[in-house]
Formats: sequence, C-alpha cells, structure tokens
Amino acid sequence: MNEMPVDDALPEGAFDGRRAFEAHLHAALAAAARENWREIVFADPAFIDWPLGERAMAEALQAWSAAGRSFVMLAQRFDVFEREHARFVTWRRMWSHIIDCRACSGPGLPQVPSGIWTPGWFLARMDVERVRGVCGRDPERRRALRERMDECLRHAKPAFPATTLGL
Repeated sequence: MNEMPVDDALPEGAFDGRRAFEAHLHAALAAAARENWREIVFADPAFIDWPLGERAMAEALQAWSAAGRSFVMLAQRFDVFEREHARFVTWRRMWSHIIDCRACSGPGLPQVPSGIWTPGWFLARMDVERVRGVCGRDPERRRALRERMDECLRHAKPAFPATTLGL
C-alpha cells in the first residue's frame, strides 16, 4: 500500500532559489499533515537557511504530529536552532518522543546531504549555496537520497537533546 497518495500540490522537478525552496518545504509539510505521512527525514549540514523558526512551520509540524509518526533530523551540527529556530525548539520539546536528532561529523565521515525524504516524495538540494535542487516522486532519486542519508545515519550519534539538564 502506498503511504503517500499522489498530490498535485507537491512540486516536481528542478527548483532554483531560496523562495522556491521555502515554498517547497511549506508544501511538503502541508501535504504531510493532510495525508498523514508516517515518516519524514530532514537532513542538512546545519539547517542555517531553513525556515524552521517560522510560525507557519511550527503550525504545520503541529498539524502533522501524532502518535506513530517518525521524524528524523540529520545534521553535522544543530547549534543554529536555539538562535534561529525558537518555535521549532519549542515544538521539538513537546514532541521529543517522535523526533530522533542525529549528528554526523568528523574526519572521514560522509557529508550530510541537504534535503527531505518521505516514503513517496523527496527534495534534494544539490547546490546549497545557490539553493538549487530537484524534488519529486521519482523512486530512483528518492532511493539515492535515502541511501546517502542512511550512510550518514550509520555513523551518526544522538544530538540536539530536547532538554538540557544542569546541576
């Protein structure tokens, strides 16, 4: 059974520029909530230019959140979140039981790709600096992105705790 029905609102093909990337991210999260996607993977070396701190992003993630969902975040580092994505940090604390944050960094480890993977749709940024990439339902490209993510996840360690305990 296909977990993700075909949705014309999801973009297909190449994209160029920050506005297109942000629009595609919004469309993906809207579809995730509307279609009850069970699994989402976000990957980026640092998530610096992702609009995760926006109110609309927090609302879309909240609409998607439910028991039985899985959200994986893969990065080289998560230090930007406290400064730039405060709404996301708040949402992450509330839903920490469905979010697995992993860091993959160090000598000889694979480079974390930048993109979104779901069982039926993907977005891959090929040129992070110029914010260019491709998205769609193509199974080969989706599988290739997941393989790159999985290679990083094999080497990754838990990161970005939902709470920090101090004495």
